[in-house]
Amino acid sequence: MIDVTKMNGMNITINSDLIETVEDTPDTVITLTTGRKIIVKESRQTIKNLVKSFKRECTFME
Repeated sequence: MIDVTKMNGMNITINSDLIETVEDTPDTVITLTTGRKIIVKESRQTIKNLVKSFKRECTFME
């Protein structure tokens, strides 16, 4: 799970396993495997780093 900020300032947590694509258009749009799209303030690279960090954290927990 990763925390991101929607454009209205609301913080939400999303399941990183459901992320299908992340695009800069110029806003960052996260598309989930469910088809839902979420526009966030974080950059594509930041989202990528958050997912990598979360995956590393999960590996240490095993």
